[in-house]
Amino acid sequence: MGFKESFLGVNRSLTANDVYEKLNPSQSAIAEEAGTSVLTSKLGVKFNLAYEQLEVVRRGVDLVVNLTSEIDFDVKDKLDFVGFATIKRKSVGMLLNYRPNEFQGVSEFRRNILMDFIIEGNAFIYYDGVYLYHLPASNVEIIPDSKTYVKGYKYTLSAGQRNIEYKPSEIIHIKDNSLRSIFRGDSRLKSAQHSIDTMYSMLTFQQNFFDNGAVPGLVLKTKDIFSQKVKDRILRSWTQRYSPTSGGRRPLILDGGLEIDKVSTTNFKELDFESSVTGHEERILKAIGVPPILLNAGNNANITPNLKLFYITTIIPIIKTFLNAYERFFSYDLAANLTDIIALRPELKDVSEYYTSLVNNGIMLGSEARIELRLDPLEDPALSQIRIPANVAGSATGVAGQAGGRPSQGESNA
Repeated sequence: MGFKESFLGVNRSLTANDVYEKLNPSQSAIAEEAGTSVLTSKLGVKFNLAYEQLEVVRRGVDLVVNLTSEIDFDVKDKLDFVGFATIKRKSVGMLLNYRPNEFQGVSEFRRNILMDFIIEGNAFIYYDGVYLYHLPASNVEIIPDSKTYVKGYKYTLSAGQRNIEYKPSEIIHIKDNSLRSIFRGDSRLKSAQHSIDTMYSMLTFQQNFFDNGAVPGLVLKTKDIFSQKVKDRILRSWTQRYSPTSGGRRPLILDGGLEIDKVSTTNFKELDFESSVTGHEERILKAIGVPPILLNAGNNANITPNLKLFYITTIIPIIKTFLNAYERFFSYDLAANLTDIIALRPELKDVSEYYTSLVNNGIMLGSEARIELRLDPLEDPALSQIRIPANVAGSATGVAGQAGGRPSQGESNA
């Protein structure tokens, strides 16, 4: 006789053959430390503004989001564990690759959740039993559970006037890496926060310089003693006639013993902060996971290996994070379809040669190779037979087209 167990928030019957695992005895302490709810980081607002105002943040995030959103998912067999959703294989493929809901295309839907994943560190998807819907991560609270893991999710409207609660069985949560929380991921821009703040400070200083019509490095000298009224008149006259905002560098007549002197060597080129800005931009791109050379139009010598590195170290790990969350929720075997990725096609050639070698050398069946390549099975008996290389001694098998090696005893060696 079976008994009931709470498995990932879903009650199911266990049989005598099932293995029962104890709940984590430290979960209550973990939940207590996390508090009654786990909210989004206050840095989220700053990173949203950085995406809107800093070109390098916008370009880097868009590069990751757009390339990752182009990769489709391959849906295979049902996995041997209970997920949250009871759904057919064809329907899973339809939701993930073509039509997540009645109102959005798959590209728009993917880009929305990927944007949250990169900037906020989390992505939340609501499944109503038929369609998938994106929930903006900044408004989603995670409610920890003292026994299992998550008790539920709460979506709070921006005005805070209404809360909508969701069960764990209704939400797909994709979490990025986090050092301090097991419930919520951290934004990839968090490690670049100092560079973002510094760029804001430099750009603000530069903007104020032009807005105020400042002329650095000049001072008016005189041996005479002027009254405050005369000093103010001279400064107003100088500001009006020499200000860069009003044309600048107009001829001036200095009387009363006035002379011009320099107190600084600061010039416009130094105020451009070009080298410093470039350094901070590279740090931000590295934090996002983008090789800076991909955005450097002046050097394309190493573009191909760096693009390949970008896919292997950034795009594919993100895709696998999403795949694991989808597999856990729908309990289907999923994989990324990388055959259309131009940057990885040399890798696909290596994979093809690898499996061809295994099959032709009798190490793997042709049918097994097709499974590894995630190809549909073929009704061909030859694919279920080991291929023995013709140059291997004693490899005569009697199979048509595969006999070879040592001649039969009835044959003459003369």
